[in-house]
Amino acid sequence: MDCSLGDSLPKPKRISVNGSVIPREVIAREVQNHPADKPILAWQAAASALVVRELLLQESRRLDISAEPLRDAEGRSETLEEAAMRALIEREVVTPEPDETACRRFYEQNRQRFRTGDLYEAAHILIAAARDDTVARAAARDTAETILASLREDAGLFEELARSRSDCRTSADNGGRLGQVTRGQTVEEFEAGLARMGEGEIAIIETRYGFHVVRLDRQAPGQMLPFELARERIADYLAESVQRRALAQYVAVLAGRAEITGIELAGANSPLIQ
Repeated sequence: MDCSLGDSLPKPKRISVNGSVIPREVIAREVQNHPADKPILAWQAAASALVVRELLLQESRRLDISAEPLRDAEGRSETLEEAAMRALIEREVVTPEPDETACRRFYEQNRQRFRTGDLYEAAHILIAAARDDTVARAAARDTAETILASLREDAGLFEELARSRSDCRTSADNGGRLGQVTRGQTVEEFEAGLARMGEGEIAIIETRYGFHVVRLDRQAPGQMLPFELARERIADYLAESVQRRALAQYVAVLAGRAEITGIELAGANSPLIQ
């Protein structure tokens, strides 16, 4: 029996940076920090990250840069090498702080990011059926349509039908009421269905779980967060983005001056940059 893996690693090449070899066992340990669909991709990402680290360490030694290790709020300390790389980046990779104009431009171009989600108050009756069971799905749809027809004749039956027919026991005992629902609290299909409904409407929404007979009791549109409250968050995001690009460019310069064997350093594949 052939037990070989189709995505198993080819024999790794010897990887070095200016003659300094990165041992295979070190790369193997680093792989756990770079999950990927295929083992070879995880290996390449780990090797690239270690090459970037070696480039920065060599440059910090060349420039005779050192720094006192910092501790975080939990008492964890940097290593001397991590401190040296941090000090190198702080000295060599200087990026401007985003100004008011840049922050306002980002706010205007990305207004949806700063809008709170619509708020819904709804109730539902779930007729559950697995997505891949075509027979059960068809039967669930028929049941949901029958319930919907009954409710169109007498909407006051909703709570009674929810308690007796809904497969969502959490809400069934409460007459099907879901309370206040906003973006991210339910599956995408349910959210999209709610967005298509009007207040007081009863309709069927299909999701991965089955068919929901839904009553939308109230809808409150989301509100825009004022620029003044969003500015600090925008500035942090823009500063981080610029810093990432500047660091990637700096690493590219170091790589261009170095002799790297065994791997082609393609892009910023280091946790220092991402």
